[in-house]
Amino acid sequence: MYDLHTHSILSDGELLPSELARRYEEMGFSGVVIADHADYSNIEQVVPSLVKVCKQLSASMKLKVKPGAELTHIRPSELSGLIKMARQLGAELVLVHGETIVEPVLIGTNRAGIEGGADIITHPGLITEDDARLAKEKGVRLEISARKGHCLTNGHVVKIARKTGALLVFGSDSHGPGDLLDRATAGRVVRGAGLDAHEVEEVFLETERVFHSNKEPLR
Repeated sequence: MYDLHTHSILSDGELLPSELARRYEEMGFSGVVIADHADYSNIEQVVPSLVKVCKQLSASMKLKVKPGAELTHIRPSELSGLIKMARQLGAELVLVHGETIVEPVLIGTNRAGIEGGADIITHPGLITEDDARLAKEKGVRLEISARKGHCLTNGHVVKIARKTGALLVFGSDSHGPGDLLDRATAGRVVRGAGLDAHEVEEVFLETERVFHSNKEPLR
């Protein structure tokens, strides 16, 4: 089991990266991405810190811990540059905080994140068919979210992904101990978005493929 979207105290999470990783290790996960919220105010501190700690944790634990970044509430015109910066700083997966309906995310964020080459658009809200088609073309994944509020549009995301062929992945968007989901519970979240049992397995397989994609950070 893999989780591509978690947060630590380096942004608004409740746990140190080491405790977050330890809890996932105890739950039997194979890999986790710590993708703390970042913008121009903190990215030069957050991402290098995650790179350092994730390397240390992966060397001593049963699971692989990867450094990421969730670029959050960025002006669409600035996203491409910040995606590149995140990679240059060592982020192995770059997530863009999508157009969730429960926060005032600027319209155009989904599109800009896709065009800018993010790996995942998290909780993309009422994403359009045109944006989802572009995501498929560029290999950008759309997230099925387990986060309260953000998950309200999971059914729409699944519907649009089915129409366009866009690829789906799972992310807990965990911020604290109560957000960590085991395989069975995560499966129910994905199933609840309207997928059948076979499609649920495909989501988890795609999540694993993305984790092991080995995209080299820019230097």
